[in-house]
Amino acid sequence: MNGACLKFENPIRDAISRIRFAPHCNNLLISSWDSSLRLYDVDSSVIRLEVPVEAALLDCCFQHESVAFTAGSDRSVTRYDLLLGIHDTIGDHDDLATCIEYSDETHQVISAGWDRKIMSWDIRCAKALTYTKVLTAAVDSMSLCGFNLMFATGESINMYDLRNLERSLQVKESYTNLRIRCIRSIPNNCEGFAAGTVDGRVALEIPHPSNSNDLGYTFRCHPKSKNGRDHLVAVNDIVFNPLTSSILVTSDNEGYICAWDSQSRRRIFELARCPSSVASLSYNNGGQLLAIAASYSYQEANETEQLPQIFIHETGGDHHVSGSCGKFK
Repeated sequence: MNGACLKFENPIRDAISRIRFAPHCNNLLISSWDSSLRLYDVDSSVIRLEVPVEAALLDCCFQHESVAFTAGSDRSVTRYDLLLGIHDTIGDHDDLATCIEYSDETHQVISAGWDRKIMSWDIRCAKALTYTKVLTAAVDSMSLCGFNLMFATGESINMYDLRNLERSLQVKESYTNLRIRCIRSIPNNCEGFAAGTVDGRVALEIPHPSNSNDLGYTFRCHPKSKNGRDHLVAVNDIVFNPLTSSILVTSDNEGYICAWDSQSRRRIFELARCPSSVASLSYNNGGQLLAIAASYSYQEANETEQLPQIFIHETGGDHHVSGSCGKFK
């Protein structure tokens, strides 16, 4: 795998669930199944914080550089002061808490869990639960952009406005009629999204302001074949370049990472294969660094003896000029 590998004094001993760069600096938040939240300073190559907790951490997000939130296997939604290293529980689900997001616009923490609930808390009030919605199925993935909340359940994509969570804006079925593994909002186009499925396809929807020229299509982003037949490999994560939102990067369950141009519908490059599946991706705010979590995933029950690793790839200008090039398939 090309790119620098982060070194940890205490290695990550279990699967990585999520990595996220901070909103305005190159600190990387890491949640994992080894019951620790880590904050890594990529610029200085040092671990700034490691907080042991009682449960596996299944997702994480920032409020801002010094505050973060996690969703845990003990059902808890937890807030962390990253400067002081202290944490407190702001609420609980009735089963595993699996997804978490924070809204700058509404000051809400939004979480989802295996209890089939979407819950939100207003952090301006002391642990104030502001909303609970019971769904028909558990949420597999969630994404937030502006006021637009999207989540995937099975083959469906549900869209809501945070200002009125009682009414669904839209429910879409996957173009592939297959289970969705991950959904990600398009920066600067909060109604648009990319959804990755269990068979290696990505469905893209890019709304046009006039609503007359919406662009929607699907492609197999990591085509593989064995013995002359398609070999289905799940798309584990998708991330958009924050400065050039037409560029997206996909990762799969066999360690492959590809960058794509959604406008020209071409592959820009493919990175060298990771030593294990790629569980999570994250761009820094400036779009120059791509963090890659090479880690087995409990979703596929493919645990290996290979310890999880995190690589940092410097993108530079290679989103436009380097690597192999091929049309979407």
